[in-house]
Amino acid sequence: MTALAALIAARIRAAGPITVADYMADCMLHPAHGYYATRDPLGAAGDFTTAPEISQMFGELLGLALAQAWLDQGAPAPFVLAELGPGRGTLMADVLRATRSVPGFHAGMAVHLVEASPVLRARQAATLAAYPVTWHDRVDGLPDAPLFLLANEFFDALPIRQVQRAGAGWRERVVGLSDGRLSFGLTDAAPVAALADRLGDTADGDIVEVCPAAAPIAASIGARIAARGGAAILVDYGGWRSRGDTLQAVQGHAFADPLADPGQADLTAHVDFAALAAAARPAAATRLTPQGTLLDRLGIGQRAARLAAGLTGAARDSHLAAHQRLTDPDQMGTMFQALALYPQGGPVPPGFDP
Repeated sequence: MTALAALIAARIRAAGPITVADYMADCMLHPAHGYYATRDPLGAAGDFTTAPEISQMFGELLGLALAQAWLDQGAPAPFVLAELGPGRGTLMADVLRATRSVPGFHAGMAVHLVEASPVLRARQAATLAAYPVTWHDRVDGLPDAPLFLLANEFFDALPIRQVQRAGAGWRERVVGLSDGRLSFGLTDAAPVAALADRLGDTADGDIVEVCPAAAPIAASIGARIAARGGAAILVDYGGWRSRGDTLQAVQGHAFADPLADPGQADLTAHVDFAALAAAARPAAATRLTPQGTLLDRLGIGQRAARLAAGLTGAARDSHLAAHQRLTDPDQMGTMFQALALYPQGGPVPPGFDP
């Protein structure tokens, strides 16, 4: 049993089973034993790889899409260029490189990153050493200014609560102990007023996942964009309305038991984009767009061809494989979805449908 598993077990013995959200929060953010608090999880030596680490094209195209949205809104200055959960800083570095030639963009921007992990903040500082950067623990700390924001694989890591339909009520999935080991269980059934609207599209036994932290974050972003202008591009795996058990653990680039090694594996769940769009009002939200479709619309085919022309051998093969991985429907192309937020009545960000 890991040190964190022992602490969680002691907590359960003292106060009873905990919600899945509380379990995830301990696993990911415990100050001494949490997953993100203690390591850099990315790359071959880590547990997973994100799109910006696969190819520079991902960040370049999203950065240029944000820059075009900025131009379409009249190039407001000063403005905030922000990212939530920036990983190693790779995505922001690619955004900044691609947008250097956009007149006035760098002169008007202030780069702000929302990052809770001290380990990853250090990596981001090294990656972005050429730029002045301000870090925040929460999105509420961002300045009151036009906001142009990216969030790639951010919302999937926020803790979720899971409830299972039981007649006209719901039973919450909790983490307890069985024979001294962490195990899942269910509470007694009870009505949940906030889920009354889900009684029409679920059946007995169906699981609905709710992310308590996501709505306030989306609301803060949406309020800023509605009031001051800007755009947000949110990319993650998930769909429109939550249904089913999507909690998963990834360790060493392979799926693992979410309860086996608390603090040693990445825990994620699919994102409910409908909930994000609703919380972001009065900002407008686009239709949900598959990642592959978005990148194709933004010109990844042409960009990939230009880069390939200067490569040979293994480097060229790796580049072409990265292009396919990002866009192919059988790989990340449809698994990951994108949603954009923008001011009501304003121009729709490039690559999206209203």
